[in-house]
Amino acid sequence: MRVALRLLDGGLRGAMDRLWRPEDLLPRYRTYLCAMHAVVRASVPLMLRARERALLLESCGDPVAGPLAGYLAEHIREEEGHDAWLLEDLAAAGAAGEDALLPMPPPAVAALAGPQYYWIEHHHPVALLGYIAVLEGYAPAPGLTSRITAATGLPETALRTVREHAVLDTGHLDELYTLLDRLPLTRAQEADVTVSAMHSLDALTRLFVRLGRPVAAPSLRGAGPSSPMGVTP
Repeated sequence: MRVALRLLDGGLRGAMDRLWRPEDLLPRYRTYLCAMHAVVRASVPLMLRARERALLLESCGDPVAGPLAGYLAEHIREEEGHDAWLLEDLAAAGAAGEDALLPMPPPAVAALAGPQYYWIEHHHPVALLGYIAVLEGYAPAPGLTSRITAATGLPETALRTVREHAVLDTGHLDELYTLLDRLPLTRAQEADVTVSAMHSLDALTRLFVRLGRPVAAPSLRGAGPSSPMGVTP
């Protein structure tokens, strides 16, 4: 699956390059933080529900479910609170938390996270591993914080999520592929994880294409009345 993703990720990498171009990066960065908050705040609830389903399947004798539940329990602990980091980054970038919290999450985000709820509930929670592989596999690059700072003048306090995930996600991805190698997956389950990953890659590409478009900046705090904003759907 790792090889397949690398063969098919050209569109996503191109969208990322356009997103992080230095021209007018500040408003795009604020919009990126809002979008990532919408994505990341779904991560722990998704894993909690997948773990519940895995424990139920383990009680029915599913050999994949027990190791899957154990992995999810650990990964939940690793990912807790990351949505709060994004709100802190947004505030340090001069915008209000309401810009992320009040609007309806855009369809591009729902198209990314939403299918996982369906597959967890109505198929098998192992499919979530494909989604996690994509989110962990396309984390911010190690040098991205310096590029953002140079283009925007933002302080380090506005870049925690990008900085931390550039370090954390490489290790998380290795742990995930180690798990996939040792799980007693059937051929059908291997296909389930791959389908989930391919869909997630496509949906994440579409989201980043939209994030790379010019957008109006969120209202600065203290600059008069503000209206909620979100990612342009």
